[in-house]
Amino acid sequence: MGAVKHDRFDDAPSWLVDEVEGAVAPHLRQEFADRVAREPVLVARQGIFTEQGRTFAYELSFRSPAHHPEQVSGWGPRQHERATAHVLSAAFGRANLERLARGRMLFVRCPRAYLVGELPLPERPDRLVIELNDSDSADADVVAGIRRLRTQGFRIVLPGFADRPTQRELLPLADFVKIDVRDLDVEGEPMVRAARGRGARVVGEYVENPRDFRHARDLGLTLFQGNLLERAAIVDRSVARPVHG
Repeated sequence: MGAVKHDRFDDAPSWLVDEVEGAVAPHLRQEFADRVAREPVLVARQGIFTEQGRTFAYELSFRSPAHHPEQVSGWGPRQHERATAHVLSAAFGRANLERLARGRMLFVRCPRAYLVGELPLPERPDRLVIELNDSDSADADVVAGIRRLRTQGFRIVLPGFADRPTQRELLPLADFVKIDVRDLDVEGEPMVRAARGRGARVVGEYVENPRDFRHARDLGLTLFQGNLLERAAIVDRSVARPVHG
């Protein structure tokens, strides 16, 4: 996996970065390194289950000691990119990936910069499943990027499916389609039929109560995600050593 860029003097020339870092006393650099090494490297993991209750995959999402999930609605593109970089680094940038993956695929929501190749993705299509961040803003560059990622073996998730025209255009590129089970009361059967029309597997998400689970299952869904089945668990990856290359 390529190195993930952080905001350390983002636009500064390299000579200035070297001079600034060189001016820091060695003992202060060591203190900083020791503090960083003690900080938790958190990621949230929630299971995606079959109708028989077997774990099919996991979804990973951003967590930090000061993070509150409700803040995400106010994030801009840069914050989403940083959060994704954190998740990818915590999962694939550290040893003992299988302790986190448990032999399953890992769904990670990836914003535009990862789809078009501006930011690097781990070369692990055997584990990483790319979930689109916003299926309503897929321009030509994003579509081309998704096609390229599929040729590399990555599987694609189309989230929040509501049978909108922009989403229907992406269906041929999707291996999985997510539907909010709370939306199935009104046009459940036509929506499920449209979602699986190009061969994708449909995941019913936001399963919060037995009624919604039963209704989604009766409509033919076979994969499910939500707090009724499992709440997201916080995993600290700081105990796994960083890997490079």
